[in-house]
Amino acid sequence: MGASSTPAAAAAAAPSRRKVTLYLVLLTLQYGAQPLISKRFVRQDTIVTSLVLATEAAKVICAIILLIADGSLKKQFSNWTLIGSLTASGLPAAIYALQNSLLQVSFKNLDSLTFSILNQTKLLWTSFFTFLILGQKQSSKQILALALLISAAVLLSVGESTSKGSNGGGSDYILLYGIIPVTVASMLSGLASSLCQWASQVKKHTSYMMTIEMSFIGSVCLLASTYRSPDGEAIRKYGVFHEWTFWTMVPVLMNAVGGILVGLVTTYAGFCYSLSSPCNCTATIRV
Repeated sequence: MGASSTPAAAAAAAPSRRKVTLYLVLLTLQYGAQPLISKRFVRQDTIVTSLVLATEAAKVICAIILLIADGSLKKQFSNWTLIGSLTASGLPAAIYALQNSLLQVSFKNLDSLTFSILNQTKLLWTSFFTFLILGQKQSSKQILALALLISAAVLLSVGESTSKGSNGGGSDYILLYGIIPVTVASMLSGLASSLCQWASQVKKHTSYMMTIEMSFIGSVCLLASTYRSPDGEAIRKYGVFHEWTFWTMVPVLMNAVGGILVGLVTTYAGFCYSLSSPCNCTATIRV
């Protein structure tokens, strides 16, 4: 009985592993290309809030299309409740809205390599918050990988700040508007990812519905913050799509796809696969 169930379980898990591998490869490509694409197609004076709102709208559209293709759109919305939505998605949504704004600021003020490395320190923070919230410990190899990652981030930060300072005396500007925003955004991303994993595994909330809920709640929070913010004043003065071009939608769509992929990876594998190491996560496949 036990011998026959083991091969069956392994066969059932094989498609999930293939999906996780595919999602991780796509997510890696998106992470690597996003800074380059954003620098190429987003103008310096483009309003950050407009980029974030467009990204959240694109996420909702992508998630709804995937739910329709999956044939589960009606079922998901029939089981939806406001309390359940706020419990699972409210806090992560607000955190992600702030994180996205910080990333958009940092995009414009750091070179692509430095941004990418600093952005990946989110793995360190995810490990920390996952331990606090879910009690998941990391292996010695994973801890070593995280230590190497944070060492590279520190060295790149010092090098970037020193280089900019010697070239034009802008080291303080790079620190305040490049390094600090992406570092804080990485910390917030780790917290939000851990909360999303908790919602997926404990609250049994699906990835696509969380994407829709978080995008909507995050957009409401962001719009509320524009009442007295510089971005809000710029939108009222110049319009939402100030300095946009047709090509500005390219990084917006890429960022939206990245958000969908993060949700899928978290749902199928949990955080541990982010460090490319097997683990004993209890992630429930809900997509």
